[in-house]
Amino acid sequence: MKKIYISLLFLLLSNIALPQVSIRAGMGINLISIPSLKDYLNVYYAPPDNQIGSFATAISFSGEVDMKAGENYEVGVELAYLYNSYTFSTIGQYNLTYGILMPTIVNYYVIDGQGYNFKFGGGVGLRFTNVNETNLPIVNTYKSVGFGILIRASGNTALSRNVFANITGDIRYDINGVPKDGGTPMTVLGNNVNLNSFSLSLMLGITYIF
Repeated sequence: MKKIYISLLFLLLSNIALPQVSIRAGMGINLISIPSLKDYLNVYYAPPDNQIGSFATAISFSGEVDMKAGENYEVGVELAYLYNSYTFSTIGQYNLTYGILMPTIVNYYVIDGQGYNFKFGGGVGLRFTNVNETNLPIVNTYKSVGFGILIRASGNTALSRNVFANITGDIRYDINGVPKDGGTPMTVLGNNVNLNSFSLSLMLGITYIF
């Protein structure tokens, strides 16, 4: 009787389907607009013949874990990091770099095919911004916490049974807030500088589906 119970338990467990999980890693180019930061740099540091435009390019890195929660539905968690820098020669050399850490919960509608899939969705998450400003002998580090929203389209094409080439396009709007250094904000012409941003990005990467 004991052997029968063990056999039944084994059959039951073997027929319980584990949820499909996918892991994606990628790198992208972002076209980003931060109007307040643009004004700050153009007023104080960028020379007249080298003013920065409304949009700049930045690089981003991201990793994501998604779990299938329905026939055409997946939910995932992404951790992305965006980085950019500016350097100007004034009296000495001025340098500003910023990085934005972007954890996001993402929901997808999924279309599966033979050897490919497409995902369409969006999500929300916190945004952690760090700005380093160097104008020797002055060095400042500003930090802020905000939130952002994401709209995404992503496609995967099979390279092997479990490995897929990935291409992802994003639209982001992030309310990153006013970075402060020990309570002191960045200011331009008496107004606080915020790093609220709008960005478009294209990422290439690899997806592994279990």
